[in-house]
Amino acid sequence: MTRQLLFLTGTRADFGKLEPLAAAAREAGHGVTFFVTGMHMMARYGLTVNEVRRMPGTQTHEFLNQRMGDSQDIVLAKTVTGLSDYLAENRPDLLVIHGDRIEALAGSLVAATNYIRSAHIEGGEVSGTIDEVFRHCNTKLCTHHFVSSDKAKRRVMALGEPESSIHVIGSPELDFHAGPSGVTLDQVRARYGIPFADYGIVTFHPVTSEQASMGAQAAALFGALEASGRSFVVIAPNNDPGSEGIFAVIDALPKDRFRVLPSMRFAHFSELMKHAACLVGNSSAGVREAPFLGLASLDIGTRQTNRAQAASVSACAAGDAAAIARFLATEWGHRHPPHKGFGEGRAADRFAAVLADPEFWGRGLQKAFQDIG
Repeated sequence: MTRQLLFLTGTRADFGKLEPLAAAAREAGHGVTFFVTGMHMMARYGLTVNEVRRMPGTQTHEFLNQRMGDSQDIVLAKTVTGLSDYLAENRPDLLVIHGDRIEALAGSLVAATNYIRSAHIEGGEVSGTIDEVFRHCNTKLCTHHFVSSDKAKRRVMALGEPESSIHVIGSPELDFHAGPSGVTLDQVRARYGIPFADYGIVTFHPVTSEQASMGAQAAALFGALEASGRSFVVIAPNNDPGSEGIFAVIDALPKDRFRVLPSMRFAHFSELMKHAACLVGNSSAGVREAPFLGLASLDIGTRQTNRAQAASVSACAAGDAAAIARFLATEWGHRHPPHKGFGEGRAADRFAAVLADPEFWGRGLQKAFQDIG
């Protein structure tokens, strides 16, 4: 029996994780629609709604949920209203959300209050910010859980979710990286105007609980990178509070050494990572994709605290110039054995297999706390 699935996406990052799952659902015959909102709709971040529109065999509903400067609670309220209006007219069999973003929290809340079956991707993760709180809230609100590891499964169970509702599939974005990207590095460099043959990648996002210091942290980090004399491709930060301070720093970087991009197509970013000398910043790519590819990464600050488990990942504060210089001196161009702690690139197949099980759709929507043991 085929179903109607609604995938909620608010950023280029969560779309990269949801796209393989949506493709697998589409190939299994299910109807797939994306509720597109958040950063996707904003020109400053590359209007990545266009990436979602390009996915064949799917539909989109687009909703502008914020203006520049809106606080997270306002964005939450607007997203709840927009999604609720959509679901009043279009009730899916399953709402799929990812992770810990404010749009995902709106999705899980609306699904729960309207008794719509919901699936949370990558619950049970830990980090050092309020994002972790949002993630655990999504776990409690959603009816089904697709997690990346056995450790994540245990944490979801510790939150009172029954083991039968939890499915370990791995991190979906690894499905992209496991195979050929479909583009060459020369094509990537030509499309994005990247002049460097030898480069590192930098993505530094704001930490909402540290927004007042994000400009100073960015200045320290990029000052250390500039002092190294090396070249970097910089992917712009997300739109969380504190991003303005980061933008002020990266907008002033020397253009002959730093190529700043608002966003990249996922296949192109995958190919760029496969040939990079290292990855620096606080994106989940540094603790998920980079270890999977054997790429050395330096995790900056608190945003990914406790998420790094691979030997290829180093960590330091943004202001620790000596540690940054040491990492660049010792790890630049150094490849590590691939880390498979978050899967081996088969998440989409496992997701489709769960959807094919009648028990998944027969599970009741009334939740009860399941004590461990």
